[in-house]
Amino acid sequence: MASKFGLAGGIPERRVRPIWDAIDSRQFKNALKHSASLLAKYPNSPYALALKALILERMGKPEEALSVCLSAKELLYKNDTFLMDDLTLSTLQIVFQRLDHLDLARSCYEYACGKSPNNLELMMGLFNCYVREYSFVKQQQTAIKMYKLVGEERFLLWAVCSIQLQVFCGNGGEKLLLLAEGLLKKHVASHSLHEPEALIVYISVLEQQAKYGDALEILSGKLGSLFVIDVDRLRIQGRLLARAGDYSDAANIFQKILELSPDDWECFLHYLGCLLEDDTNWCNGVPNDPILPSKHMDCKLSHLKEEVFDSRMSDASEFVQKLQAGTSDNTLRCPYLANLEVERRKHLYGKGDDDKLMDALMQYFFRFGHLACFTSDVEVFLEVLTTDKKTEFLEKLKKGSESLSTVPTKVLGQSITILKVQEVVGKMYKLSKSELEGSAVQMVELYCRNLPLSKDLDPQENMHGEELLSMACNVLVQLFWRTRHLGYFIEAIMILEFGLTIRRYVWQYKILLLHLYSLVGALSSAYECYKSLDAKNILMETVSHHILPQMLVSPLWVDLNNLLKDYLKFMDDHFRESADLTFLAYRHRNYSKVIEFVQFKEQLQHSNQYLVARVEAPILHLKQNADNIEEEERVLESLKFGIQFIELSNEIGSKSLTFNEDLQSRPWWTPTSEKNYLLGPFEGISFFPRENMTKEREANVLRVIERKSLLPRMIYLSIRSASALLKENFEVNGSLSDPKISSELKFLLERYAKLLGFSLSDSIEVVLGVSSGVKPSSTIDSDLIDWLNFAVFLNAWNLSSHELAQPDLDGYKAGSWHIVDSLLKKYISEKVRSMDPLICSPWVDLPILVQLVSEPLAWHGLVLQSRVRSSLPSGKRKKKGGPDSTSPPFHAIRESIQSSCGAIEDVMKWLREQINRPEDENLETTLSFLQGKGQNEGPGQVFKIVETFSSSINDTQLGDWISQAVKCWSPVDVARKIVTGKCTVLSEFLQMCESKMKLLQALKQQIAQV
Repeated sequence: MASKFGLAGGIPERRVRPIWDAIDSRQFKNALKHSASLLAKYPNSPYALALKALILERMGKPEEALSVCLSAKELLYKNDTFLMDDLTLSTLQIVFQRLDHLDLARSCYEYACGKSPNNLELMMGLFNCYVREYSFVKQQQTAIKMYKLVGEERFLLWAVCSIQLQVFCGNGGEKLLLLAEGLLKKHVASHSLHEPEALIVYISVLEQQAKYGDALEILSGKLGSLFVIDVDRLRIQGRLLARAGDYSDAANIFQKILELSPDDWECFLHYLGCLLEDDTNWCNGVPNDPILPSKHMDCKLSHLKEEVFDSRMSDASEFVQKLQAGTSDNTLRCPYLANLEVERRKHLYGKGDDDKLMDALMQYFFRFGHLACFTSDVEVFLEVLTTDKKTEFLEKLKKGSESLSTVPTKVLGQSITILKVQEVVGKMYKLSKSELEGSAVQMVELYCRNLPLSKDLDPQENMHGEELLSMACNVLVQLFWRTRHLGYFIEAIMILEFGLTIRRYVWQYKILLLHLYSLVGALSSAYECYKSLDAKNILMETVSHHILPQMLVSPLWVDLNNLLKDYLKFMDDHFRESADLTFLAYRHRNYSKVIEFVQFKEQLQHSNQYLVARVEAPILHLKQNADNIEEEERVLESLKFGIQFIELSNEIGSKSLTFNEDLQSRPWWTPTSEKNYLLGPFEGISFFPRENMTKEREANVLRVIERKSLLPRMIYLSIRSASALLKENFEVNGSLSDPKISSELKFLLERYAKLLGFSLSDSIEVVLGVSSGVKPSSTIDSDLIDWLNFAVFLNAWNLSSHELAQPDLDGYKAGSWHIVDSLLKKYISEKVRSMDPLICSPWVDLPILVQLVSEPLAWHGLVLQSRVRSSLPSGKRKKKGGPDSTSPPFHAIRESIQSSCGAIEDVMKWLREQINRPEDENLETTLSFLQGKGQNEGPGQVFKIVETFSSSINDTQLGDWISQAVKCWSPVDVARKIVTGKCTVLSEFLQMCESKMKLLQALKQQIAQV
């Protein structure tokens, strides 16, 4: 941290070094002592103050750190004799950045640069500040100043990258790119370029303007020699030629690349696309996803004439044969996949030959059929075959595998491949129930029989055949879907837990178990599976979709809070620190990474999960504190009474969301978090192609988020509305002293109703009709929680407006209190009655029941608390003219409290029945589903194989670590995990209900005192 002259911020380095050593070793108390000594010697040193601020921030004292930083800043501004060195300013910048005051750091550098306009170090620090603020225009201006000052190539490229970022973010266009091109052209004329990255930037600027000819001219000139590796230069040349429409020359270039690098599959697709003049790969509108790159092989049907198409395909075939003949490395797959792609294009053109394609597939199987990637490699080629041809190909695979390798690992790999292909071609759904059972048995037997092949592997290495258990699980889940027999479901859990006992690192097993436990209601066990995935960094964005939606509707609030907190911390830390990576890329002259890092950050900022988490985290805090109105009001105050979420809801319409979830890792029965085939009737298939439903999902997510973002403000207004009428300034006609509360709540109700697809008057008619039985319950089933929330807020609004019913004693029960009471009682009772008494049954309605209690009933409880609190005398004696405890409003409040108590009692009674059931009885019930009626039919056949295998293991054959692991597996422990997982959820739910009951009992006592 010292300067070249042994001074650090104007202080001798020997005095500063101990402080930095203590900070680096995290001995902050010692660092603070050294800092105090330094300040005693140099009391007016901005650098000494900056060091103290840094230490205080690291010690978790942000307010003190900010105060010291501001003092240092003031000293810098007051006294011009102080040295404006980058070390002092960069230390201040670190602290300001960590305290989220980037503007203060920037102002320090701006002031310093104003005082020393030719100081390059200070200008670089200012540029860094603008990078942190993503102020691309200021970046450009500062970089150009530095370039003019010293004439270095890097500063020119910093300016050009800043221009490109303006264009990428939609704040510039043709004129800006012309400016960038002009700057580069002028520099090249006078100084040339000296780095490959600089040339890449120059070419990208020309490419953005569709000046492909100019870019090719530069690439083929002297500057092209900057690329040391020929293949890198050829790739750019081929891309430019293709985008310029010169497909013939582009194909020749890609052919050269393949001759140099024959396993470049992407290059072959470019080569074939150019031969067929297909511009699919070169469309500028196709976005590149830096988080989850596309794996699709889209192409357009060629517009070429038949004879030209035949000629080009003949050329491609000859070249592929040449590639295969010239390849001595048997591990290269591209030359053989290329042959398949040629045949696929012929099919798409309408001139395909099924037999040739199947022969090519068989040849590929003979070479690579033992590899785990075989099925994913050939899946796209199988799609062009008819159903009959797919079946024929499957039979050929079975016959062909008999005469292949005798190496045990390869034989196992080929057997797995055949089973996978059988699933991909849709053969599984045609199998009968007994054939499916036989298939699952075959898979598990194959797994157990081949365990000895892995005895010499390290436990962290992938075992041979471990995907067999995942495949068997998929079959058993399909059997459950067909028959609704719980035994198959429990059996699927058993075999996956068996696999995890042997090797606990298999993430595929954990994800499948997570979804199985979630569906069966053992959400705490599902959450443990998620935690064992150890998802960190970007995986929190791509993997958390497996568990977050289930947790949001569960009573596991502590775990949900941790999940949301960890996720939001990662995202916020990344947004805070991503600029460091960007500036690092600038300094290391890796300019393509500059663009990539900024685009990556933009994509994360528009993440649908991030938006959901930002809204759900405060709503969770509102749920947790709903039984204490004072605590709830404190939470609402910290949320600015919901105003910031109203602002968010106003912006929703203009937001464009990104979906960064790795959907490929999800089980077939739940391709997205919104879809679960097992909750519906059997549809006859067990393999579903991954569909692109982004637009539909985006619209749904935006609607949900907009509704959710209205909740905090509506809760606050409902509390105010419920208390306003009974305060001292209550008027005889029942009107509010502050009509703004009523009018704003009505406005938000209109918005809420609109999001439900109705006008306010129609929504009122719906809830009135359903509560009175005039309309069927199914009317609001699809958005049940939202409708009941609407009814609660409608009642709160009606307390001040009385537009629904007049508070006369005879007719009051037809008012808004009764609407809420009847709806809550009706739906809570229905959900309790719908629960299967068996502990191991999937309780599909349990999340809805949890939501009913934790949302509409909780918000209604807040309205009751506010109403009762306002009715209580503030002194020892009641005020004259205060509310009468025998009046219709108090009669309605008492009835509402009693109704809520009854609804909660029903839930608590059912919960206690489930929780108090003896564990042995629950375990026996769970395991009984695995006892089949016959020897060779029904659930339990796969389980018997595993059970028999684990009880008769051969230590010598399996090896020490596998045999010890197998001995540890216990079906009773797995059953206990299911039961305990469910009971944990039920216990948390019971605690929630008990808290609500305690509140309602307290309200009863309070209102009795009025």
